[in-house]
Amino acid sequence: MPYHNYGQLDSEDIKDVIVYIRNLQPIENHVPQSESDFSMNFILNTIPSKANLHKKPSPADTVAYGKYLITAAACVDCHTPFEKGKLIATMMFDGGRTFQTPGGTVTSANLTPDAESGIGKWTRKDFMDRFAFFRDSANAHRKIDFAKDFNTPMP
Repeated sequence: MPYHNYGQLDSEDIKDVIVYIRNLQPIENHVPQSESDFSMNFILNTIPSKANLHKKPSPADTVAYGKYLITAAACVDCHTPFEKGKLIATMMFDGGRTFQTPGGTVTSANLTPDAESGIGKWTRKDFMDRFAFFRDSANAHRKIDFAKDFNTPMP
């Protein structure tokens, strides 16, 4: 979970997420108490940083609001290649990170404004349609052919 991203959000958004989660029907699942071996127990207690909450920008400020949304959604974590456990800063949002899923290997898309390999030719409608596709219950359980379709694990 990208806790470091959540610590940059508006406190009201964090509270909304908590309320949403608390309203979900619980799933009966008995998970044993986790235990961390030495030195991992020190890492778990020292690495997390204090939240640095920000006010949510106005949607009218599309750049600031977009940055807020990609922070909340942790887009960079999947859409930027990693090397030795670190993001490659020169390739932010370039895509190309691969994930093994039950449906096959998926590769994250390039979200940069590059017109050929990214989303530079997309209209606002194209972008919104991409995320709204599975809202329709007729598509919600559609089997994705990863070789031909979106090649994405995103709902």
